[in-house]
Amino acid sequence: MLRFPICHSLLLAGLLLLAPAALAARTILVFGDSLSAGYGIRQDASWPALLARRLQEKKLDYSVVNASISGETSAGGRARIGAALNRYSPQVVIVALGANDGLRGLPVAQLRENLSAIVASAQQHKAQVLLVGQRVPPNYGAYATEFHNTFAAVARARKAALVDFLLEGVATRAQLFQADNLHPTAAAQPLLLDNVWRGLAPLLE
Repeated sequence: MLRFPICHSLLLAGLLLLAPAALAARTILVFGDSLSAGYGIRQDASWPALLARRLQEKKLDYSVVNASISGETSAGGRARIGAALNRYSPQVVIVALGANDGLRGLPVAQLRENLSAIVASAQQHKAQVLLVGQRVPPNYGAYATEFHNTFAAVARARKAALVDFLLEGVATRAQLFQADNLHPTAAAQPLLLDNVWRGLAPLLE
């Protein structure tokens, strides 16, 4: 059975500096919801924290800023992307939003518009963008397909990199979810990182 996350409405920002920016020439901004904020697990076990460690291990001169907020929607992300870009001046932005839009059944047209605006803002700040796709359960019917296809459509239109599905290899494995059956466990985070890394690595070359 597929497990799909819902991001709880926590209003505390996840602006967590995972590697000291002063020690790295370039910054990767992770801009997502609870799937990236490390909901329910130790922050140092979240996939953005693991990303920071992988970059250090590979001696890649990047710091990671996690600006993910639990409960965030694409509209919320659109409202705050400008401030995040101005504050951190990232070279790469990982946009991992949309799960809450889908689970609430918000119109796909709004999702597309918001994601496009977020990507465009990052590109206007000269950042490369990796858009991370999401899915909703198949019982959402035609909406589920339209929702998922929106991420590829935005990436194609904006010429951004794409990860097809953040929870690839995780969504069908119940043991990789917390007691709420919605949020991935610490054990799942390396798999999430591997999914992101496949799209991110070419941007770092």
